[in-house]
Amino acid sequence: MTTALATRVASKRRPLSFLLAIATAALLLAPAMVQAQVNLGTASNFGVLGATPNVNNTGPTVVVGDVGVSPAASIIGFPPGSTTGTLQQGSAAAGTAQTDLGLALAATLVPACINLGAADLGTLVLTPGVYCYSTSAQLTGNLTLNFLGDPNAAFLIRTGSTLTTASNSSVLAINTGGATCLPNVNWSIGSSATLGTGSQIAGNILSQVSITLTTGASLRGRALARTGTVTLDSNPIVGGCPVAAAVAGGPIPGGPIPTPASFVSVPTLQEWALIFLGLMLAGVGGWQVRRRAIAAR
Repeated sequence: MTTALATRVASKRRPLSFLLAIATAALLLAPAMVQAQVNLGTASNFGVLGATPNVNNTGPTVVVGDVGVSPAASIIGFPPGSTTGTLQQGSAAAGTAQTDLGLALAATLVPACINLGAADLGTLVLTPGVYCYSTSAQLTGNLTLNFLGDPNAAFLIRTGSTLTTASNSSVLAINTGGATCLPNVNWSIGSSATLGTGSQIAGNILSQVSITLTTGASLRGRALARTGTVTLDSNPIVGGCPVAAAVAGGPIPGGPIPTPASFVSVPTLQEWALIFLGLMLAGVGGWQVRRRAIAAR
């Protein structure tokens, strides 16, 4: 093959490579909301769902939605705990919800994610997308979710093992578009979740094993445990539509992004894609300049 012919063949291949790169970037730029959404199926009817040996409550816990357990058939502590729904002890509905929970947990493992390394969630401001920890995650202080004005924006936070929140930690929401119900905030926990005393946590917790809410912790979202127990203790609210709040009973309205020096803003998948696309275009531009310079010699 002559040099001229090789040049023509290479020039024909480059546009194809360029188009493939553009297509890759376009896929990365697909809305993070779609990737982060979780379909709970019939598990969405439950504020609390356990598996075995029981769901165990102490004190005047309030659950929004049904309280269920399957395959076990033991729910302890209702009353003094109360629920806006019904108690489903080993029922067919609880069994179906457990099946749907298993499907939902499996689906949360599929999307690509931004690995947060060892960062404490309490130091972060996150925009919609999928985030993950290879092992355990810790929340100390306030995790801020920036909805960018879209009340339907989706967040999925995935851990390889445990989630632990410190006492009085919170999940805050900003720029929610005025909504108080934030249905697309979900946690996928590889083993067990423990919410510290007085925590104010938002989002549905889907746990492979167990969930423990210590004294006075609130979960504005569902507590769904796939194989273990859900333990409750005088929790002001568990279940219902996820609502992020700084204090009990009050959603955080939309507002400016907080800018404490301790907060770290994590790029979204779209932002990484834009960086990639910019570098790619810069490389193509550099190649064109070099090719013209060689041709001019």
